[in-house]
Amino acid sequence: MNDTVEPLAAASVADPSAVAAPLFAWWHANARDLPWRFGRTTPWGVLVSEVMSQQTQMSRVVPYWRAWMDVWPDAAALAAASPAEVITAWGRLGYPRRALRLQECARVVAGECADELPRSYDGLTALPGIGDYTASAVMSFAFGMRIAVIDTNIRRVLSRVFTGVESLGGSAKPAERDLANRVLPADAGESVTWNQAVMELGALVCTAKSPRCDVCPVSGLCMFLAAGRPGLGERRTRPRQRFQGTDRQVRGIVLDALRRLPAGGGDGGGDVGAAGTMPGVPSLPRAQARQLWADRAQLDACIASLDDDGLIEILPDGSLRLPRA
Repeated sequence: MNDTVEPLAAASVADPSAVAAPLFAWWHANARDLPWRFGRTTPWGVLVSEVMSQQTQMSRVVPYWRAWMDVWPDAAALAAASPAEVITAWGRLGYPRRALRLQECARVVAGECADELPRSYDGLTALPGIGDYTASAVMSFAFGMRIAVIDTNIRRVLSRVFTGVESLGGSAKPAERDLANRVLPADAGESVTWNQAVMELGALVCTAKSPRCDVCPVSGLCMFLAAGRPGLGERRTRPRQRFQGTDRQVRGIVLDALRRLPAGGGDGGGDVGAAGTMPGVPSLPRAQARQLWADRAQLDACIASLDDDGLIEILPDGSLRLPRA
């Protein structure tokens, strides 16, 4: 499979404006009504949604985002929370280090940026835990600026429609970034709609393994479909790792047990309100912790890694608790 993205062929490929017309119409009729869209939240709320959505299905994010923003509507509020509250509120979103990095970001925004997100790419990427994609998404979706937003869905759609080549995953290549910038509408407002619509098309229609070409609004302009969908579903990256029995599963079990402690704010389902009012941080005796997983060596290694990551504290008597500060 060709690793490069070929230049746009002026004679054989529709120009981006021809793609934009049916794509925008489809977006306005089919866009999911997510609570952080359509100007209904602050730039901080957009950033929170983007961090929560990393490697997590959007449908799972919505209730966590709503509960989170009810308690911590801005960076200053999140900065003042305890790490235990933050980890408890994160619940089952997965990859809980994101929660602590988001709080680190909040502390910088509250303390150094007057509780307002920077409006520049360099300013955003200087924040803890904020990379290229999140910075670009905030600039586009929160501030309405013209910038190409490049995620897996967008790369797949653009590669298929404009080059006829399957996107193979991995890190974005310079040629893919060049393509995203070349087809981005010149008008700032249209560029925002373009980013949102292309991403949504990739999530709902132009999916990786089973694209719904029969209902795609740009199927008549798609080089990939015209070529017979060559290499459909191919990936360069490793197959997705199984979850059962992995360290990630064990770490999640330990954190869930700590969230479920009586004074710890509920059942691990992201009860932010309870977390926000908990009077203290209870601990789990080590003897009880040892009942969480049969493989003692793996359990001990996972507990140590959680401690190293700042997600738990190990007390002198060996008991475990969520971090207090």
